[in-house]
Amino acid sequence: MSAILGPAKQFFEACDTGQGWDVCKAYCTPDATFSVQANALAEISTLEGYCEWMKNLFTPIPDGHYELKFFAADEADESVVAVATFHGTQTGPGGPVPPTGKTIAGDYVYHMVFDGERIKHLTKIWNDAFSLQQLGWS
Repeated sequence: MSAILGPAKQFFEACDTGQGWDVCKAYCTPDATFSVQANALAEISTLEGYCEWMKNLFTPIPDGHYELKFFAADEADESVVAVATFHGTQTGPGGPVPPTGKTIAGDYVYHMVFDGERIKHLTKIWNDAFSLQQLGWS
């Protein structure tokens, strides 16, 4: 088994179930960075910040969950790619508008780059405008 696939999968599970940085940091370098080309996350540049954003997403979308579609490692490039769809309904407070009762089925990709057995950078590919529109947030 790949030396990076296990930690990547554990990180993915922790991050995408809203466990926050306290759990996710075990799989990351302390200064791990984050990048994305999405306005909703434009201010976030650290993996810690992103993990906390994901944790906070479970307040307005308490039934949030992912559907994993693809997960693979490229040992030569020290990278792991995950493809998934995030599902949920805004029934809780904390969004930019009161609960809408609308659902999201937002596709996204993570490209995780490793330093040894820890993630040093994560790039997220996500169409935030489409996802936020599904929720009635834009």
